[in-house]
Amino acid sequence: MIKIFKNELDDDKVKKINEIEDNCWINLIRPTESEIRYVVDTLGIDEDLIVKVLDEEELPRIEKTDNATLIVVDGPFMEDSHVKNKYTTYPLGIIICNDLHVITVSLKEFHVLKEFEQGKVKTFYTYKKSRFLIQLLLRTASSYLKALNLINADIHKREKVLYHSTSNKQLVELLDIEKTLVYFITSLKANDVVLDKLSKGNTITLYDEDVELLEDTMIENKQGIEMCTIYKEILSSITDTYATIVSNNLNVVMKFLAGITIVLSIPTMISSFLGMNVPLGSFESNPYAFTIVCILSFVLAIIVAWMLKKKDML
Repeated sequence: MIKIFKNELDDDKVKKINEIEDNCWINLIRPTESEIRYVVDTLGIDEDLIVKVLDEEELPRIEKTDNATLIVVDGPFMEDSHVKNKYTTYPLGIIICNDLHVITVSLKEFHVLKEFEQGKVKTFYTYKKSRFLIQLLLRTASSYLKALNLINADIHKREKVLYHSTSNKQLVELLDIEKTLVYFITSLKANDVVLDKLSKGNTITLYDEDVELLEDTMIENKQGIEMCTIYKEILSSITDTYATIVSNNLNVVMKFLAGITIVLSIPTMISSFLGMNVPLGSFESNPYAFTIVCILSFVLAIIVAWMLKKKDML
């Protein structure tokens, strides 16, 4: 899919256009071969710059050619909306071509790109290439923080459930969250290297107002790394601790069932013994024999239950 956007000088509203023009933004989301060929032929850039970003395993980096500069970062993406907070990361490529066009290339339709399309980003102008790049990087870093806040809330929610859990389901869900954190921290560290290279000013032209924005981006990214590291350590500790709690909860249930079995076996043993073909003397003709047996069984069961409870076995 290809979408082209542009806003005129001093016009805050971005508009969708049909053809590639100077100072426009070209958004490629899982583009077809014909769409890639159209962009390549129109702008005269190397096709590999676009194709490489369409590899899920592409790492964050910076690549310069004669007429274009490619910046690749990883962005968070909710893999399955039916599974809460199941995130992974995908590469997002930003190509600045001839200082006239900005091309974004991705396999998924990132939420941050929708914000630019819908005009939700203030002071966004397609003709300000450096500003657009840094704004996009800042929004990407912020999207990690938003996802981490949701993940943190989910961890606290599941932590409460684990206190009384005897199944592995909750632990498996925590392991899924830990897997997400591993993806995040790996991508954020790689993004940090890209941001550090950009801050040196050798890749793109940085204006005074862009430098401050880039510094904010680097701070957001480092904060994301710290949050990921903290949450991962907490989650690892929780997983180990509550694996023991789940085992203990199961032991408590088994102990209770064993105690109940012992208590209930007493009336069964007495009734089984008295039901045998053995002489019981005058007790057989006693009209209250059944009542006496029931009371005796009940009393003995109560005594055994009390003894088990006293020893914390019931």
